[in-house]
Amino acid sequence: MLFLEHFLEEEERAPQLSQADALDLSCYGTPLDLRQEPETRSRHVGWQKRPLRRYSVLHYLVKGTEEALLSKCGSDQPITLTVHPPVRGDVSPKGRILLQTSRCRSTPRPAMPDFRVSVSFLKPNSRDADASILDNEPPEASETSPLLSSESERRPVTEASPLLSDANHGQGSEDGESDSINKSPKKSESRLRWPSIIAIAILATLTVVVMVLGFLVPPAIKTYAETAAVIEPTGLSLESLTPDSVRVRIQANFKLDGARVQDDTARRLGRLATSIVRTLDTEETNVSVRLPNYDNALLGSAVVPPLTINLVDAQTTVLDFVADLSPGDAESLRQIVNDWLDGKLQQVKVTGSAALRIKTGFLPLGTHDVVESMVFEAKEIPSLPEYNIDRLNIHDVPIGDGGQMAVGANASIVAYNDYPIGLTVPQLAFDILVPNCDPSEPHIMIATAITQPIDVEPHANVTVDATGVINDLSEELTQACPLTKMSPLDNFFKHYMNGEDAQVFVRGQDSDESDVPEWIRSFLSSITVPISFPGSSFDDAIRNLSLTDVDFKLPSPFADSNDPNSKARVSGTIQVLAVLPSELNVDISVNSLRASGNIFYEGKKFGELNVQQWQKAKSSKMNDPEDGQAELEITSRITDVPLDITDSDVFSDVMGQLLLGDEDLLLDVESLVDIKVSTVLGDLVLRDVPAKGKIPVKQLPGNSLTKLDPRVFNLVILNTTKHAVHMQASVNITNPTPYTAFIPFATVHVYNKEIIIGEVTVSNLDVQLGNNTNLAVSATWDPVSLGGEKSHKAAAKLLSDYLSGQNTTLTFKTHEGSIPGLPLIGDALSKFNITLPTPRIKLPGDKKHGSSQGKNFVRDAVFHIFSSTASFNLASPLKQNTIHIEMINATAYYNHTEPVGHIFYDEPFDVPPGVTETPRLPVAWSAESIGYDKLIDAMDGSLKLDASADATLRIGNWIETVHYEGRGIGARVRI
Repeated sequence: MLFLEHFLEEEERAPQLSQADALDLSCYGTPLDLRQEPETRSRHVGWQKRPLRRYSVLHYLVKGTEEALLSKCGSDQPITLTVHPPVRGDVSPKGRILLQTSRCRSTPRPAMPDFRVSVSFLKPNSRDADASILDNEPPEASETSPLLSSESERRPVTEASPLLSDANHGQGSEDGESDSINKSPKKSESRLRWPSIIAIAILATLTVVVMVLGFLVPPAIKTYAETAAVIEPTGLSLESLTPDSVRVRIQANFKLDGARVQDDTARRLGRLATSIVRTLDTEETNVSVRLPNYDNALLGSAVVPPLTINLVDAQTTVLDFVADLSPGDAESLRQIVNDWLDGKLQQVKVTGSAALRIKTGFLPLGTHDVVESMVFEAKEIPSLPEYNIDRLNIHDVPIGDGGQMAVGANASIVAYNDYPIGLTVPQLAFDILVPNCDPSEPHIMIATAITQPIDVEPHANVTVDATGVINDLSEELTQACPLTKMSPLDNFFKHYMNGEDAQVFVRGQDSDESDVPEWIRSFLSSITVPISFPGSSFDDAIRNLSLTDVDFKLPSPFADSNDPNSKARVSGTIQVLAVLPSELNVDISVNSLRASGNIFYEGKKFGELNVQQWQKAKSSKMNDPEDGQAELEITSRITDVPLDITDSDVFSDVMGQLLLGDEDLLLDVESLVDIKVSTVLGDLVLRDVPAKGKIPVKQLPGNSLTKLDPRVFNLVILNTTKHAVHMQASVNITNPTPYTAFIPFATVHVYNKEIIIGEVTVSNLDVQLGNNTNLAVSATWDPVSLGGEKSHKAAAKLLSDYLSGQNTTLTFKTHEGSIPGLPLIGDALSKFNITLPTPRIKLPGDKKHGSSQGKNFVRDAVFHIFSSTASFNLASPLKQNTIHIEMINATAYYNHTEPVGHIFYDEPFDVPPGVTETPRLPVAWSAESIGYDKLIDAMDGSLKLDASADATLRIGNWIETVHYEGRGIGARVRI
């Protein structure tokens, strides 16, 4: 509850205020309009009189404003309350002065200086002719009733009425004095007229002067001072640190520049006033700065020594003084700094206040309470300066006396000081931290650091030399985060090695060993500042990556989809040549690695190589003779690494160049390598190190695949149908390529003259370099199912030519289903055909594989002249199956053209495994032929004959008619 005081004459009726009357409140002359806030609207609730000698003090109680005033002005600031509009005098027709109050207008009046004016009236004589009016009851108050009217003021007024009547002079000698004045002779009135006029003129002049000086000059001078003032800071340096404050030296230039003032009146009046005053002296001043948005917390205070300021327009005052700066509430400082670091600080409002005692020359000008508020937007708040790491050296350092080692780092950081601030920062200790898995969890400390004393010069580069030590690697630093394989340390290295800024946090240490005052250590230890640690790209760290001694394995059709055996696999030797960063001078060695990469040919990706399991590795350190850089040579043998073909067209180009080209291939590989290194701190994993290299692929020697030289033996018929035969055989081949391969399962189509006739299947085929023996191969002879009647005829022709000993060829071609699970490889290889001579089957009685004798299934013949029969010795290529000859229609020739005889026999006979003599077959001689004569001439001897025959063969359920052409068959002639 606040009070408004007004002085009244005794026995004067108290004026009344209605709720429509408003109270204007001001703080330091600044209006505070509370009428817009209903909950704080000022209301008159009552009054009371208190005797005070000749006067009474009238108290007007004002309700509901105290809390609002305290929040806007502060509890210790002067507050002025004024009934508004101000009381004004009005002269009635009878000449008496009346005081009245007007209703408050709907719009606020302009701010006016507040004055306290005392008006006193002599108390009228009770015996006055108009005294009867005093006994009358005052009329009921209305809107036109005067606010501060009294009974004496309601009497009729004449020129004889005293100007300053006092209602309190109602007793004793004062009554007599009043009466003598009121009963002055009328003849003296004319002689007093001129003095009255002069007095009134003087009062009027003073009134005008007061109005000008009180209402016009102060606002103009205030405007001039606020606009014309120019302060240019030139230097801020740290003098010393005290246990509870900072002593700084402040240097600045101050001047009043009237040209900055736009208002002509304010500029002229301001220049006039300052030219009269010329200088202004201040005494020692205590300035406090508060934060209204943080519960009006004290940000800090400063003690400013006495200053002398030149107020003449355009005259510069050089300020150079030392002030003590004391920090305010530590918790509020910590909160505002953390809000700024977290990006939550949109703006800062600061309010500075001081009781300024000033004088000009020897004339004191009193004490002035100065309060100024400023709002700084986020973009106006200084941010951390840009910096560069000028030098970084990481090395092994011993710690303690037990021979234990740690990793140390020396760094120099350079930043530009863009402010006129100079100081020397003492040695400080910090903790270096990295983010945890979850940002809400506490950061993990990784190292400690100490800075050397820092010399900060205004507008110059600042160099910070720091030394850090990593004593060990905590478990929480190296342990994988939930739902991921990356640890906090892995995340740090990932950003750093990709050339990205890795975020670290710096927190001050509160150590008693430091020379820094405790209040600074405590503050720094409560602040965690995020720092971007510039990354170092490792794109060129691996100079070379190669894969040699390559082995291939095709996927197994019986493996589960998650089994590595379900994919093609590669084995080989990886060789990596890595360049160590110049700043890394620690003893490291590589003990294992793994990688995943993409394979390119002529810039086009066609495959992916994934080394998911750690592979043992070894490394050796050496220096490059050309540039002297330290290099690390890493060697690792990888086994059965999955290979995925992603583009069959590009892979086809690779195979074409491999099979038909005339030079070796170079495939490009881009991979991310995980390297496990051993250091003095233990094993570290460097993940996703980018690596680029080449995979040399040796070109296959010309026509190398035609040099496979397949040799078939142990042919066994497994099952038959009417048109198909499923068989198995053992094959010997020679691998002329520099590669080995393991084929769990694959099928290829067999063609003859581009007509499909069958299919070959291999299982668990392990092809090594050089000779490979006893390779199990299955084949299916099924031209009808695969190609229809056309294929059937082509197959019969091929079989006939093969049995006749002619040179035939088979073409092998992959298809989309050749390799289960890898249709892209099968489709890609289908563009390349492998044509081989039809393997010769070793026949019974052959002394040497590949001899000409093995070409003839008909070994020899015996002709019986008198019985007109002939028998033949037939060699069966089958080891376990019997061949049934259902019909034979044959003719024997001499010298290819001269018929000897003709045989037609349609009774079936069997040809079991081995060499079998057929039954005697009836022969119709060609007696008139020269061939017959040659046969007679060879009686009891032998000769070479040719044969042409059509024979119907049956093996199981399969039946086929073939045409046989024999050359040089040895024939013996018997009677």
